[in-house]
Amino acid sequence: MFFIDTIELEGLGNRSYLAGGTRTAVAVDPPRDIDQVVGAAARRGVRITHVVETHIHNDYVTGGLELARVTGARYLVPAAADVAFARTPVTDGDTADLGDGLTLRAMATPGHTPHHTSYVLEEAGQGVAVFTGGSLLIGSVGRPDLVDPRLTEQLARAQYDSAHRLVGELDDEVPVLPTHGFGSFCSSSQAGGDATTIGKERAGNDAFAKDVDTFVADMLAGLENVPAYYTHMAPRNAEGPAGVDLTPPQQADSREIAQRLAAGEWVVDLRNRVAFAEGHVAGTFNFELEGKLATYLAWMIPWGKPVTLLADTAEQIAAAQRELVRVGIDRPAAAATGDPRDWLEDGDALRSLPRATFADLAGTDRTDVVVLDVRRDSERAAGFIAGSVHIPVHELHNRLGEVPPGTVWVHCAGGMRAGIAASLLDAVGRDVVAVDDGFDAAGDAGLRLTTDR
Repeated sequence: MFFIDTIELEGLGNRSYLAGGTRTAVAVDPPRDIDQVVGAAARRGVRITHVVETHIHNDYVTGGLELARVTGARYLVPAAADVAFARTPVTDGDTADLGDGLTLRAMATPGHTPHHTSYVLEEAGQGVAVFTGGSLLIGSVGRPDLVDPRLTEQLARAQYDSAHRLVGELDDEVPVLPTHGFGSFCSSSQAGGDATTIGKERAGNDAFAKDVDTFVADMLAGLENVPAYYTHMAPRNAEGPAGVDLTPPQQADSREIAQRLAAGEWVVDLRNRVAFAEGHVAGTFNFELEGKLATYLAWMIPWGKPVTLLADTAEQIAAAQRELVRVGIDRPAAAATGDPRDWLEDGDALRSLPRATFADLAGTDRTDVVVLDVRRDSERAAGFIAGSVHIPVHELHNRLGEVPPGTVWVHCAGGMRAGIAASLLDAVGRDVVAVDDGFDAAGDAGLRLTTDR
């Protein structure tokens, strides 16, 4: 008998896995906060004897090296990966005995990276699951453009071949367990569904419905922007990341908050966008804890700039810390919790900003109004409000001067990114209205939509 436990990393759109038998287990692509994996093993009553990486990750800092150190496990990393630490190098066909009749077999599946390796879990010689990392995903594949622009087309073709190898060598009923594809920008397109098998991918994945030239051309044409922080992840992982410090950050009083704002540091309010709109400290930015905090904050903050976190509770600060260490933001400079009025210096008042719907926007006379669309390029290509200005949210902080004068009505697809953008505009003194509404409502409200650029 074997088990496979999934460890969800929702903020990054990734998954990690713990798999094994009655006594021992292997951890696959573990997150940096390894206590989750250690806890999962403790609940199973198993010892982690192996830790494996499918590739050197571009979207998060791995916990693999630290987990191997803490547990004494063998650390399996693709042999072709250029790393600065000792590990067990893995090549195509290598096997690892997990005990209880379980074996892990390495299968070279280049494409997401040149050295990418999938791992087939075998019981009594029969494949029972495959950990595909950034190779074959649910209805998609991992993007091939994160290593070197000169290699992108070559890796895209390798990705096609790797997907076909997986389907050609494994039975249809074998579960496919990818690391990426649940919202991660490491996916070449947004994957659909929660679970899949080799057979389901054979029947529904574009890699098997198109010839290689069409597949490659379509995939490369549809790639999204790469989050800016990705440039720091692979080098950090190749060096060998240290463990994390999740102890509470120092507490900031109102004076320190004001000083940090005056110094140009980022003070981030983690509360939901409704609470932020109702009252917040002037100059603070709103990145909701329940949104894609790690992705968007790490994408937008100048790398290395100190960040102070504000939240309702200490538990929310702790949750944010855990999210942020996964992307290399190791320690907040400070934190504060409680009533936002306690974050103000004497004599200051909370700022507020209005929220609205697309119907409210349709009801304005649109004089001296700027409609700002902060969705991604691919979203806008499918339709946008005629006359609107387009600056994707991840570019806005560096392009605030391009927003025309007037009251800015800012929208995205659902409200979260509009909340971030509204806080950036509010912080520089712009009059802003956050459209907290689904974009499908724009047409229903009578706003004219177009695809003409």
